[in-house]
Amino acid sequence: MSSTSKQRIIVIGNGMVGHQFIESLLASEQADQFSITTFSEEPRPAYDRVHLSEYFANRSADPLAMATEAQYLESGVEILLGDKVVSIDRQQRQVSSANGKTLSYDKLVLATGSYPFVPPIEGNDRKDCFVYRTIEDLEAITASAEAGAKVGTVIGGGLLGLEAAKALTDLGMEAHVVEFAPRLMAVQLDDGGGALLKQKIEDLGVGVHLSKATSAIVDGERCQHRMSFADGESLETDMVVFSAGIRPQDELARSSDLEIGERGGIVINNQCQTSDPDIYAIGECALWNQRIFGLVAPGYQMAKVAVSHIIGGDATFTGADMSTKLKLMGVDVASIGDAQGLTPGARIYNWFDEPDQVYKKIVVSEDKRHLLGAVLVGDAEEYGTLLQYMLNDIALPEYPESLILPNRGDDGQTGLGVGALPETAQICSCHDVSKGDIRAAIDGGCCSVGDVKGETKAGTGCGGCAQLLTSLVNHELEERGVSVNRDLCEHFPYTRQELYHLVRVGRIETFAELIDQHGQGHGCEICKPAVANILASCWNDYVLKRDHIGLQDTNDIYLGNMQKDGTYSIVPRIAGGEITPEKLIVIGEVAKQYGLYTKITGGQRIDLFGAQLHELPDIWRVLVDAGFETGHAYGKSVRTVKSCVGSSWCRFGVDDSVGLAIEIEDRYKGLRAPHKLKFAVSGCTRECAEAQSKDIGVIATENGWNLYVCGNGGMKPRHADLFATDLDHDTLIKTIDRILMFYIRTADRLQRTSVWMENLEGGLDYLRDVILEDSLGLAEDLEAEMALNIENYQCEWATTLDDEQKLKRFSHFINNDETDSNLVFVEERQQRRPASDEERSQLIAKAS
Repeated sequence: MSSTSKQRIIVIGNGMVGHQFIESLLASEQADQFSITTFSEEPRPAYDRVHLSEYFANRSADPLAMATEAQYLESGVEILLGDKVVSIDRQQRQVSSANGKTLSYDKLVLATGSYPFVPPIEGNDRKDCFVYRTIEDLEAITASAEAGAKVGTVIGGGLLGLEAAKALTDLGMEAHVVEFAPRLMAVQLDDGGGALLKQKIEDLGVGVHLSKATSAIVDGERCQHRMSFADGESLETDMVVFSAGIRPQDELARSSDLEIGERGGIVINNQCQTSDPDIYAIGECALWNQRIFGLVAPGYQMAKVAVSHIIGGDATFTGADMSTKLKLMGVDVASIGDAQGLTPGARIYNWFDEPDQVYKKIVVSEDKRHLLGAVLVGDAEEYGTLLQYMLNDIALPEYPESLILPNRGDDGQTGLGVGALPETAQICSCHDVSKGDIRAAIDGGCCSVGDVKGETKAGTGCGGCAQLLTSLVNHELEERGVSVNRDLCEHFPYTRQELYHLVRVGRIETFAELIDQHGQGHGCEICKPAVANILASCWNDYVLKRDHIGLQDTNDIYLGNMQKDGTYSIVPRIAGGEITPEKLIVIGEVAKQYGLYTKITGGQRIDLFGAQLHELPDIWRVLVDAGFETGHAYGKSVRTVKSCVGSSWCRFGVDDSVGLAIEIEDRYKGLRAPHKLKFAVSGCTRECAEAQSKDIGVIATENGWNLYVCGNGGMKPRHADLFATDLDHDTLIKTIDRILMFYIRTADRLQRTSVWMENLEGGLDYLRDVILEDSLGLAEDLEAEMALNIENYQCEWATTLDDEQKLKRFSHFINNDETDSNLVFVEERQQRRPASDEERSQLIAKAS
C-alpha cells in the first residue's frame, strides 16, 4: 500500500501509554494500512516511568528506555522529539506544533498523560523546589544534592512520594516525608498497614510527618527553607520535592473544545473516543465514567481498545482494577480491591506479626465466600493468589484466614495453586494477559518465562505479576513433562552457581557490571541480595560501598540485627569464646551505659540488645577502640566457632581446642556464603562443643583431628557427616578451605550446607573425591580463592566508623539523638526487655 493511501495516525505524547498504542498498532495485521507520527515534548523516546527511581542507580536514562529513534525509524514511525503540539484544527484535521510543524491526520490519539500537582503554597516556586516526574526532574534533584543540599523533604506520602524519599536517601541526604492525610498511602492502605509502613520507613532513617498541611515555604535558619505547617509546627529543609498527586494534561483538548470533565480529564467513551469521534484519548489524560486511572495498566488497556476500534475491532474499556504491588524503600507493600473494607456487609480478617513486622488483612463478602480486597505490608507473597481470588470471583476456602496466616512446619499450602485458576484468570493486568494466553504460548513452543514474556508481554509492565507468572509457567511446563528452567530470576538467565563463575572468571565487582554483561533489566529482590552475596564471597569488599549498599538487606545495611521493637542487637566477635577480663569489663560498661539487655549466646558470644539506630556508631566506637570486631551476626557469613576448654584445662582434653577454634574463627571471619556458617572444635571425643551439629565440626583424637561437615541445628537439625579422620593441622585447614569455597561456588541461593550436601549428586563420597582427591582439578583454585578472601578481610564496623558519609545512615531521628519515645521497656531479672502489648498499654495509660 502506498504511503498516500494509508490512514494518517498522529499520537500526541510518547510516554509509556503512547508507546503502547504504537506497538499495538504495529503488531496488528492491518499495520501496513497506517502511517504513524508521534510527538514528544521530552527530548527522548518513551521510557519506563514506573521504574523512574532506578535512574539513580546508573545516572543514565538508557536502561529505562523502551524504544530508540532508530527502532521507530525501522518500524516506519516518525517521531518528533522535543516538540509540543500547541493546537488542533478539528475542521481541517490538522495539528500544529511549537516548532512550526503542521501535519494532517485521519485519527488523532491524545496520550498527553498528566502533570504533577503542586499545591498553591506560598513559596512553592523557590529555588530547589522540584517535582518528580521526568528524567530532567531527577537530573535537577541530583544537581541540587551535589551542590550541597543536605536535607530533602517530599510533600506527599503516596507511592511516588516514598519513591522520591528513597531517591533522596540514595543521594546521601536526610529525607523527610510530609503527608496531609493521617497515614501513608492513604488511598491504598488502611490504618494498620499505614502504621506499619510508617514504622518501617522511619526505621530506614526517613522522618515521616503525618496530618501536616504545609501553609508556606520561607527562608530557614539552619537550612535553605523552612516549611510552616498549619498546626504551628515547622520543618527546615534544603530541598522540597512535590509529589502530591497528578492532574490530567488536558490543556490541548480544552483549547480544542473537546469535552472535559468537571474536575479535569478528557471525557472518553468505552471505545476511548473523545467527543470528537476521530480523536481518542488514552492514559492519565482520559476521564472514563468520571474516573482518572493513575496506573500504567489501565492506560495500556485503553491503548489496545483504541487500536481495536481504529482497525475495526470491538474491544471496549469498562474500567480497570487498581490493585498494586510494589517494594517501597525495600518494604513489600500491596493493596487489592476494597482495601478499606467499605463494601456494605464486608467482613475483615487481620493478622499482625509484630516480631517479623508483617501486616496482612483480607476483606471478604458478608457470606465469607468471596474476596473483596486486601492489604499486605512487610510480606506480599500472597498478592498473586489473592488478586486472582478477587478478579475471578473464586470461592474462598472454608476458613478464609488461612490465606494470610503463615504455614507452620509441614502444613500444606493453603493458598490457591496456579493449576486451580480458570483459563480466563488475568495474570498480567498491564498487558491483559490471561492464563489461557500463557498456556497457548507454551503450547506454541515457549519453553521458559523469558519466552512467554517475549510472546505475550506478560510481566513486562510493572512487574507485579512476576512471581505468579513464573509459578504458572513452571507449572504448565511440568504438566507437559518439560524440564523447568531454574534461572535465578528473569534478570539473569543463569543459576546462582553459574553467576558465581561469571563473577569470578570475569572479575566482575559490581551488580551494574554483572547485569550489563550477563543480565537484563534493573534487578529485583531475588537477584540483588543474591548477587551481593556472591560479590562478597568472591572479593570480600566493604558491603556499604556505594556500588553495593542498594543490594543489601536491612540487617546488612545497618550492620546489626533489627529486633521486634525496632532496636538493634550488637554482637562483638569473641573468637573461640575466649575473652579477657578487660574486654568483659568494656562490654559490661557499654551495656550499663546504654541500658542494653545482655545475654551469652549459644555460640559463646555476648549479645547486647536494645540499641537504637543512632546509638550504634557510639557503641561500636567504644568496642572497636577496645579491640573488638564485628561478629557479622547480621550477615550470611561465618558466625561462631564454639569450643570447649580442651587440653589447656580439661583433664580429658587431648588437644588445644580453644587455640584451634580461635585460629579458625580468625581465618574465616567475614567470609560470606549462601547461608550462615557455624563451626565448633572439641578437645576430645566427649564432644563438649557439640561439633557434630555444625556446618564444620572438628574433634581432637590421639592421632590428629577428625573433620565433620554439613550438620546444623535449627528447625531441621542434621547430624554432620564424618568427612576425614586423623588429619594434621595443615591438612585440616587446607581441607576446610577447599570445602567452604566449593560450597560457596556450587550451593544454591540461601541453601545451608546440610541441604547442599543432600542435593549434591554423589553425596559425601563425591565431595571427598573433589576435596581430598582433587578429582575436578579445583583444589588449587579453591585455596587461592580462600586466600584472597582472607587477604581482603576488614571489620565492617571499623571501616564504617572512619566514613562520615556512611555514619549519616545511623540516625533514627534525623534532627537529634533523642530516645525514641515509642520504645517501652520493663525490667525483668534485673535487666530491661521490650514490654508486651498488655504491659505497654498499661504503662502508657499510667504515664498519661
